[in-house]
Amino acid sequence: MWRFLENGTREFLAGKTDWAVAAREAQECDAFREDVEEEIVADEPRSCYNCRYRRWTACSFMCMHPVERMGS
Repeated sequence: MWRFLENGTREFLAGKTDWAVAAREAQECDAFREDVEEEIVADEPRSCYNCRYRRWTACSFMCMHPVERMGS
């Protein structure tokens, strides 16, 4: 579901409208932090789309919170 980048960030591969996957990913993420009210876009409170570490791109978003890849 993610493309990991050399700088430690990652790109969400499901785009801007896969609400269920974004919510599931946020449920499994220890780094999730809810963004300010003005930036909330998803109905599900805990969603990557509502995270303060997400930065929108043309097609999706980047997670700016560095994470270790499994098996790294």
